[in-house]
Amino acid sequence: MTLPCTSPAPLRFGANYVPSAGWFYSWLDPSADAFRRDFEDLAGIGLDHVRVFPIWPWIQPNRTLIRQRGIDDLLGLIDVAAEFGLSVAVDLLQGHLSSFDFLPSWVLTWHRRSVFTDPAVRDGVAAYVDALARAVAGRDNVFAVTLGNEVDNLWPANPTDAEESARWAAELVGVARAAAPGLLSLHSLYDAAWYDPGHPFHPADSVDLGDLTTVHSWVFNGVSALDGPLGPATVSHADYLVELAAATSLDPARPVWLQEVGAPRPDVPEADAAEFVRRTLATVTANPALWGVTWWCSHDLDRALADFPEREYDLGLFTVDHRAKPAARELAAAVRERPAAGGRPALVCGVDLRSEPDRRADVAPGSAFHAEWVRLRQAGPLAVVSASRAADSAYLAARGIDAVLTQA
Repeated sequence: MTLPCTSPAPLRFGANYVPSAGWFYSWLDPSADAFRRDFEDLAGIGLDHVRVFPIWPWIQPNRTLIRQRGIDDLLGLIDVAAEFGLSVAVDLLQGHLSSFDFLPSWVLTWHRRSVFTDPAVRDGVAAYVDALARAVAGRDNVFAVTLGNEVDNLWPANPTDAEESARWAAELVGVARAAAPGLLSLHSLYDAAWYDPGHPFHPADSVDLGDLTTVHSWVFNGVSALDGPLGPATVSHADYLVELAAATSLDPARPVWLQEVGAPRPDVPEADAAEFVRRTLATVTANPALWGVTWWCSHDLDRALADFPEREYDLGLFTVDHRAKPAARELAAAVRERPAAGGRPALVCGVDLRSEPDRRADVAPGSAFHAEWVRLRQAGPLAVVSASRAADSAYLAARGIDAVLTQA
């Protein structure tokens, strides 16, 4: 099969916005001038968007109370982003951020009930999603709403199962779409959904729900232990996740947004951070399924704030006093239109992640399949294709696959 070169849409490059002053606690006392200083940093390196995180319990402190002031603060931030030409994706349920869970009191203490399964809580969450989605849809520079940041991190403290998890997400994506039909409505999960056989959020949830697929690539999940901060498994992990997502989707044209990727210490030492960014981006931006890259995160966390995991403090592209770090320079260098893509081979995966979620360990970092993919990926771009689609010529052509390889 000979495939013509194609020219996919230009890649989007952005940052997950962590305010330089006060972390997300700054939502309690927001400053438009502080936002401006931060967004000036990001626009200055050529980024086109930010992903922002209003804190759920501070906007909906009671199940039947949604604070207009909290919504107005969010809209104010969105308007400041527009001053710098930045479009905005809004995450709704925070939910989980940097090892902390932010949940309203009406699901805690003796009110404790699962965010995912309790009918009254689900009604309250639906009202919140509806209110925020309707509000932000009125701003021209908003392009997406995501249900929340890695909502699967709220389990197991909030009991659920695979059926309830999928139903919960499908309901809320429907609410968001109805409230904001002009925006992308998305579902965001961390990578246990792809690698943990017992996790109640499944790969099919990621690729079936929402308007495109999101993946979050963190090498502290065990990848960096395989071959170090600059080894092929580590720097190709983002591309591997994008490929698993593309191979699992029924739609060969469904885009994949690398919604989080970062250079966490100590897995990636400071001296290796720039090279890690360079190699990771060089690998993943060659993937035709990729919609865009959103780096975690915009700014470091002030060390005056206590009780965060050590790796959370130094993830920023910029320091708290607005100095660009080597990662920022590497990301700026990657902001360009992707080159035209020709054909590429694909490695056949014998695990169907849609129907065999109990076999997720067979594709996890360090598995035999992952090791073979990493080995072959060093020679150039390499797709993943499920065994059930390996002989489907139309599907292969749609994904730019011109040869099918079996595992050695």
